[in-house]
Amino acid sequence: MKNTIQAFMKRPTTIVGIVTALMFQIVFSVIWMTGYNGVTDRIDKLHIAVVNEDQQFGTQIADSLVSHLPFQMSQPSSLEDAKQQLNARELQMIIYFPADFSQKATAADGKADIGYFINESNPALIKSIMSNVAAEVTKEANAQAIEQGVAGTLGKAGVPLEQAAIAGQSLAERITANIESTNPVKGMSNQMVPMMMVLASYVGAMIMGMNLEQSSMMVSAGASRWQRFAARSIITVGAAIGVSLVGSSLLAAFNGQMEQGFLKLWLFQLMFVLAFMFVSQMFLYVFGMAGMLFNIIALSAQLVSSGAIVPRELLPDFYVKLGEALPATYAVEGLMNVLFGGTGIGSEVVGLAIIAIIGFVISMTAVGLKKQAVPKPGQMAMKSN
Repeated sequence: MKNTIQAFMKRPTTIVGIVTALMFQIVFSVIWMTGYNGVTDRIDKLHIAVVNEDQQFGTQIADSLVSHLPFQMSQPSSLEDAKQQLNARELQMIIYFPADFSQKATAADGKADIGYFINESNPALIKSIMSNVAAEVTKEANAQAIEQGVAGTLGKAGVPLEQAAIAGQSLAERITANIESTNPVKGMSNQMVPMMMVLASYVGAMIMGMNLEQSSMMVSAGASRWQRFAARSIITVGAAIGVSLVGSSLLAAFNGQMEQGFLKLWLFQLMFVLAFMFVSQMFLYVFGMAGMLFNIIALSAQLVSSGAIVPRELLPDFYVKLGEALPATYAVEGLMNVLFGGTGIGSEVVGLAIIAIIGFVISMTAVGLKKQAVPKPGQMAMKSN
């Protein structure tokens, strides 16, 4: 057994395997701990719009919310404008006071609703945070109503203070939250699909690239560098078509949510799988098998910075900028639109195409700069035979 262990340890592949396992631990620990550090401290980077159509209590409460809520606050001119921004994920929530808010609140048997619109085509954390905010805003609105609402109005009208206070308390009990979700996500399994597809696609791409690199070295004696590059490129495109078709088909087979249809999902997955393959192989063309270390770093960085798990608005600025240069960010944004609903995917497709082209050009440049290996005499004889 001792001799067998020594024989294994003398093989470079054994050492590479151990180092790879070690690097996964180091890279993921460093990137995830720095990327997610202080996420809850950056909650003020989320955007909420307040739309008010009520000229009485609604105006007072809306102004107070805009002044005091710890978020990026705005007041769009109309509910439709706000909904467009929400659909494009420029907003995380809309708080809406309808025109009859005060009328319903002051009616003897009425109830006043504050409308909340949340786009579920986002990381699950968004819905959780905004639902909590809605509860707090409703509570605050009740407090504002007591202080500035019916109690004050009746007091000015000469109603005894005790009766005015009772009326104010009655109003506070009538204000409720009416939460409306746009682009609803049907269950946790669907919510996790963007992260699953990105993770499976990039890991598959980097493992395939590693094996293609090994195959390229094995056939180097019988094929020029450009022949091998062309063959790998053709195989990569063919594999991307097949892999994406299988991935989309399995999602359909398990009744996954596809708001924009199977064909659009497949074509978009083909786009980002191809980008993943070109990027992961770029590192191998430039650095050889050592490029797998960069692929490990790229995998971890993309899972953190893409917005698949935590909203990008809550990440450190470094990871926000990093995500803009990595394909997974555009894959996640596009997948959320295709799967759950949202705007089109034109900008995401353009981003993926640019990254794929850059990866391909860098790979081609690396091939051109590397010297062609000179076959050994024995290899030349085998080739001639």
